[in-house]
Amino acid sequence: MNGGITLNQVQEKVTSESFRNAIGHFTSGVSVITSQLDGQDYGITASAVSSVSLEPPMLLICVNQNTGTCNAIATSRFFTVNILEENQADTAKRFATPQPDKFQGVDASRTENGLLVLNESLTIFECEVAEEITGGTHSVFLGKVKSIKVSEKDPLVYYRGRFGKFNQ
Repeated sequence: MNGGITLNQVQEKVTSESFRNAIGHFTSGVSVITSQLDGQDYGITASAVSSVSLEPPMLLICVNQNTGTCNAIATSRFFTVNILEENQADTAKRFATPQPDKFQGVDASRTENGLLVLNESLTIFECEVAEEITGGTHSVFLGKVKSIKVSEKDPLVYYRGRFGKFNQ
């Protein structure tokens, strides 16, 4: 069988390191998830975003439970997904690391529900939580899409631990 997995490529024991390495071979888009709680803005970089349904329009996001962003989403029941465009790697890095004010100097505005959105994003979805489930260390939120903003730019992609550009 050409191109298949051979026995010497199969790893018997799955560890967090081997899983991270393997899943890193899956190219994904890059987004910043934002929410707000008690007047405080929260944001985190995430690649675990997926469409769920067209009727009604829904997205799925996965957020580490040890973050303020997860708590803000779980409590407020609202979040945005800002899909980043190819020139926003610095923004992705900023929201991927703990910082006191991640939004400082970022071009952002507020939705009708008071959530910050990153204005330079490729696409922005504003969502209301429909359901929350636990998956290991993460909360999985299913969100009903309330509004969408789309621009015609190229996406930022993530592959094997690096940000890159999508070349057509």
